[in-house]
Amino acid sequence: MKRLKSKLLSMETNTATYTEMYEGALAYLDPTRPNMPPIPDYNPIYYNGNVGFEITGSHKLAQDKPTVTVIIPHELLIWGTEGVMPLKRLKYYLHNMENDTVTYSEMYDGKRETVFPSTAWDGHCLEPEIENDPIYYHEDVSFSIELTHKLAKDKPTLTWNIPTERLGINTYTTAAADFCLREFKRQIDLLNDELYNRSRPDNENGKYYIHAPGGEVLKRNTAYFAICPQRDYEYASGSRVYMLPSDRMPPPTVCLCIRLQVQLPRRKLRRSIQMLCRDLPDAVDRFIGEFDHAGLCRALELAEKQSAIRRWLKSSDYCAFVANGSILPRSKGTDLPLENAVPFKSTAEDEIEVCGVRGMGVKKGVTVITGGGYSGKSTLLDAIAAGIYDHVYGDGRELCITDSTAVTVSAEDGRSVKHVNISPFIKWLPGGDTSDFSTQHASGSTSQAANIMEAVDFGAKLLLIDEDRSATNFMIRDKMMKELIEKEPITPFTDRVCELHASRGVSTILVIGGSGEYLSVADKVYMMEDYRVTDVTAKAKGICASYGVFGEAVPGANWNQKRILCSEHFSSYPHGSGSEKLTVSDLGFILIGDEVIDVRGLHDIVTPRQLDTLGFMLRYLEVTNKESLIDIEKKIDEMYLKIEKEGLDFLYSAFFTTCERFLDLPRKAEIMAVINRMRMIKIIRKEELA
Repeated sequence: MKRLKSKLLSMETNTATYTEMYEGALAYLDPTRPNMPPIPDYNPIYYNGNVGFEITGSHKLAQDKPTVTVIIPHELLIWGTEGVMPLKRLKYYLHNMENDTVTYSEMYDGKRETVFPSTAWDGHCLEPEIENDPIYYHEDVSFSIELTHKLAKDKPTLTWNIPTERLGINTYTTAAADFCLREFKRQIDLLNDELYNRSRPDNENGKYYIHAPGGEVLKRNTAYFAICPQRDYEYASGSRVYMLPSDRMPPPTVCLCIRLQVQLPRRKLRRSIQMLCRDLPDAVDRFIGEFDHAGLCRALELAEKQSAIRRWLKSSDYCAFVANGSILPRSKGTDLPLENAVPFKSTAEDEIEVCGVRGMGVKKGVTVITGGGYSGKSTLLDAIAAGIYDHVYGDGRELCITDSTAVTVSAEDGRSVKHVNISPFIKWLPGGDTSDFSTQHASGSTSQAANIMEAVDFGAKLLLIDEDRSATNFMIRDKMMKELIEKEPITPFTDRVCELHASRGVSTILVIGGSGEYLSVADKVYMMEDYRVTDVTAKAKGICASYGVFGEAVPGANWNQKRILCSEHFSSYPHGSGSEKLTVSDLGFILIGDEVIDVRGLHDIVTPRQLDTLGFMLRYLEVTNKESLIDIEKKIDEMYLKIEKEGLDFLYSAFFTTCERFLDLPRKAEIMAVINRMRMIKIIRKEELA
């Protein structure tokens, strides 16, 4: 408005006509004829940037009451203020779509015309190139848009890349990414609250989908850190861009990457534009502006304390630690801590201090947790089982830390078993060799024996067993039953549990409420009453002595497994089909190739998204295998190294339309357990290779 301001300042202070303002006199200079005098003209349109203001008289008796017409360019309404132009290309694609589009192909393609700067001495430029680039920029924040799968074209997957320097983050750990995901989710929840309309489905109303983590801190493909490129072009008109000269190219930078999905409303393109180009960028800006740095510091301090306790466990005589003040009971139907629950307090005999935290240390060996019904014994075991993963502040179990190799073992009637040595527990079976046991439908006792042997073979150093989920005849056989039944093939776990620790270094924590057999073999016995724990080892040993109950010595067992996985039937392709099959059910089944794998007995799978990841992991191992005899442990190790370097997302394939996009990383023990439950695969004994 420089020209208008000049005219107003040149008027008399008592003017009543404002003639100069209405006339808008100006003079043009012709740049092609610099020696010619200026050309006079009259134009009462004044400009503030690209916005024009036309000033005309209302009528002759109101010269001090002008009429102002504001002239706003159409492009400015679409792109925003000049120079910033957030998401300019994306808005261009969306505005040029039909309102009833169902493909959004222009958005996914991101087709742009790139004009390159002159590099030759004669000023010659390279020809413009047409390329696909579905990465869009909101200032220095970018996000990519990709097709989730062919049946969800109206539900794109977006990955926002936020420079960590904008957030003040310089620690790129799983705990930091987890904290950021939870903070970002708060902003997405606010957007969904504004969109919510219970009378309309999501595909009509629109919705944002973001991973809702539980209490566990896990490596995910929904929040991670990566080095990302920055915008290397300037906007032109439409989809044309001007590539920056090499000396102005911004370097790649470390970004927080947050992945979410957006359900675009059907036949409501204007709302889709608002969701993608206004509401989401605004939420990102709020996330950056309101970022809780103090909360991040607390999360990182907790993660470091958890890591220190885990390091201490590895070098100590303990297999688990439960901090004083932990809230172990869960609210009914949720994984949230129970309100007004009794905080955990260690027994005086076992209270230790680790890394500045006081609590109960559970020593390696055989530990029994007993008590009456509803006393909290299973709750304590569940908290110890949860300790294989770190947890966030407020979970109640954030300082319950357990040996990370621990496996929860139960009976699994009907599971498939392939060439497993279960002879330490099952001496003989009709018509079978228990050192090389196979069945398509294992009983409770044989399945629990196989579960223990497979866990030990894969490196578990702690077994967690609840009698409520166990086969009774596998767990115990008292003196009277031993005397009555002389020909019994089952060696109960009571007779092997001490040997398992002595010979293989495998500890066991058991919940026992209905039998005293384990009191005689336990190194430590805890009593739970009203969620309070006491050490009753001496009392338990005295009772055993009074009844003459002592652990029985049995011959040493062979704990070795000699199994090799073959490539036959280890495939994601059903027999005779040229198309892969993979379906993951939240009910606890993975359907891949010809396999229907029941994983409901794997109690250490703690999130549904871990189940999806296990399906994709299994598929990756199958499609990348080139060997007839597979060293499966080596293949799994290589896959986890690739995950460490590249992240989880390389496992995902949009081909499988029933599988979820969000992935949580499980442990190696879980993928090995899934393979062990496959029915179609072929496993041979090493002796067969001789």
